[in-house]
Amino acid sequence: MAQTKVLKAQARNAVGKGAAREARRQGLVPAVIYGDKKPPVAVSVAYKDALKFIYAGGFKSHMLDLDVDGTIHKVIPRDYQLDVVMDQPIHIDFLRVAKGAKINVQVPVHFENEEASPGLKRGGTLNIVHHTLDLTVSADSIPEFVTVDLTGLDIGDTVHISNIKLPKGAADHSHEEDVTIATIVAPSALKSSGGDAAAEEETTAE
Repeated sequence: MAQTKVLKAQARNAVGKGAAREARRQGLVPAVIYGDKKPPVAVSVAYKDALKFIYAGGFKSHMLDLDVDGTIHKVIPRDYQLDVVMDQPIHIDFLRVAKGAKINVQVPVHFENEEASPGLKRGGTLNIVHHTLDLTVSADSIPEFVTVDLTGLDIGDTVHISNIKLPKGAADHSHEEDVTIATIVAPSALKSSGGDAAAEEETTAE
């Protein structure tokens, strides 16, 4: 589990499109804190800080201590909007999370022991179907990643979510039954030669 990072913000009294534009002119990104059965709170985050957190990766799968003028809010970023032309943040939604609450997050998948996969050693290719998994986890222990061990996997083998060990307390939240994470596929040369052989057999049969 990653260490909780602190992001500073300031309360925003004025709301609406005009106030949001003014905040952006001042180098701030308008944002809102909502959830946990409490009233929403309008805040602003320094543009440079928002940019750094968003492009550091995993922005929407990490808990943050949002420091609003000295008051700490436990939040997880739920959404953000980018300017379609400049590709810069223009609004952020933060979900307020109670201690011990269960939340849904996208967790990256890491693959290990590629050298121990007979299929990959024979020239096969790791075809990654899902780079992240949709999991329900405790807000207090969001995993950094899920590990898939490729040891012993051969060409034609498939890795389903039921084949791996999820982090303690995590559960699959996807709508797909037994999610396919990756497959080991044959190298192109082998596929091509297989196709030629099949065509030759058909010709002979005729």
